[in-house]
Amino acid sequence: MTTDRFDGPMLNRRRAMLGGAFLLTAGVAAARVPRHHIDLLGSRKLDKLIPNRIGQWEFYSKSGLVVPPADQLSDALYSQLLTRVYLAANSLPIMLLIAQSGGQTGVLQVHRPEYCYPAGGFTLSQRAIMPVQLPGSTLDATAISAQSDDRSEQILYWTRVGEDMPTTWARQRWSVARANLKGDVPDAVLVRVSTLTSDRAAGMAAMTEFVRDMFAQVAPDVRRMLDIDAR
Repeated sequence: MTTDRFDGPMLNRRRAMLGGAFLLTAGVAAARVPRHHIDLLGSRKLDKLIPNRIGQWEFYSKSGLVVPPADQLSDALYSQLLTRVYLAANSLPIMLLIAQSGGQTGVLQVHRPEYCYPAGGFTLSQRAIMPVQLPGSTLDATAISAQSDDRSEQILYWTRVGEDMPTTWARQRWSVARANLKGDVPDAVLVRVSTLTSDRAAGMAAMTEFVRDMFAQVAPDVRRMLDIDAR
């Protein structure tokens, strides 16, 4: 009987202490929830910001690009998705994809070439970081060659997450986590340029020319939305 009489108050005190600890933990967690949203695109539409004519290339079609199967999940991952094919009389055709997420959680993986091209039956090779000289800055893009039974494609792409330009999927996730720790919810953009050719050198030359022309033609705030270091 004596043991029961004293265990009751002690048990209640323990419960109160544990409850207080849980409340403190919940309060700290709530205080650390990212609340500052960074969205460099805002309410503007990609379709209006990217010109139909870029350098010698003219907009031709919205189809023909390698993309994951359209379903409700992939459609819900992005705030905006632009796909275009550009043609030129004296150069290779250029396929442009820009995926933007207003609240980044790492979902841009869906349109990374390492994800969607193998899903479409392609084998990837020769991955390398390729510096692209822009007016006043250098863009570190990722170059990849992709081959399937009936198609050879050269790819150049990059991602911006908030104020970072990560060159790998792991760094992209780290950029999101680092921003979250600062209280920020970063937006993110993936830009993918590709062309149909087995000639890697010719493909890279055409794509870098297209990228330079695109940055030369869009407004400064659009350049910054595509590449945080662009001027």
